[in-house]
Amino acid sequence: MKIDRDFRMMKGDDKFSYAKNSRIQRRAILATRPMVEKAVREMCIDLHPQSMVIVDLGCSFGGNTLLFISEVITTICENRNSALEESTMEVQFFLNDLPGNDFNQIFQSLEQFEQLTKQHCACRGLQPPPYYVAALAGSFYTRLFPSNTVHFFHSSMSVMWLSQVPENLDGSMNEGNVHIGATTRPMVAKLYQNQFEKDFMQFLRMRCREIVHGGRMVLTVVGRKSKDVFDAGRTTTIFELLSQGLRTLVAEGRVEKEKLDSFNIPIYCPSVDELKQLVWQNNLLDISDIQLFEMDGNPMDDLEPIEGTAATQATGQSMSATLRAAIESLIASHFGDSILDELFTVFAHNFTRYIESEVEKSTITVITLYLQAKH
Repeated sequence: MKIDRDFRMMKGDDKFSYAKNSRIQRRAILATRPMVEKAVREMCIDLHPQSMVIVDLGCSFGGNTLLFISEVITTICENRNSALEESTMEVQFFLNDLPGNDFNQIFQSLEQFEQLTKQHCACRGLQPPPYYVAALAGSFYTRLFPSNTVHFFHSSMSVMWLSQVPENLDGSMNEGNVHIGATTRPMVAKLYQNQFEKDFMQFLRMRCREIVHGGRMVLTVVGRKSKDVFDAGRTTTIFELLSQGLRTLVAEGRVEKEKLDSFNIPIYCPSVDELKQLVWQNNLLDISDIQLFEMDGNPMDDLEPIEGTAATQATGQSMSATLRAAIESLIASHFGDSILDELFTVFAHNFTRYIESEVEKSTITVITLYLQAKH
């Protein structure tokens, strides 16, 4: 599996696309809006840039990408009308993701977005700054920009994805599991932890070369409350249920056992303490704020209300579609696409049974870091 080549959110706008199945990710952007607004306001006041460069790392596509841009423009509008009044500041947005991302979808949506932004600002008596949107394909674990050119880095629900399957995780070391599961050996969990530490340190090193002195970052990841790497709440449950689905297909002869044993999803959910420690080790950034919050993990919250058994089944199907939108590319590159429908049907069934037996409604743990580059 080569992440740069094989990994992408599902394109288009059909029923399994990321555009139609990213409500949980949208909820994270909305929940962290106050921290993003604070970072942008403080940066405008402290740095007074005439031309501001803002980067969204792991931007994906669809409404969530444009939601972030809208938040920033609104905040800058309000700031110009107060602290900076006659400022002529221009804003350059760079949207970054891997080369397989559906950048075309973003640019096809921009004209309508610009019209809506003008209307939204005009209704509030605000004047949006001149702004420009460009795409930049590439891994955020590499250098992306010249030195000292970026004022604000943002990333939501992306930096927990690793640059690769953990080094030295080979063969059947994680037998029957696609991630850190109940039967995963501690040695395998440690390999995941080591890979995240290596990747996150690399990520911070690259960004510290690119960010201006006093620049800001707001990074949001799926994390965990527990110090125990085996307990990342609902995230652990989701991957455990996916493993169960693949084991079912192995038992039915649809998937080779060796294929399952050699498949590991490159994602790691860090704790607050792990993130703090890695930022401190970097020594070039100050932690202005760090927040952990529990987010509703129901992917159906903005759909028509359904009750009873039908609601439970619909939630299972919706969670299956949400997971499929995120990892179908990885599954297909390793197992082939012939098992996709069957696998995610089994997952939907397993997830439905899980939430039917759930004693306490589980949530998704999200951690947001607000960082400032040292002067």
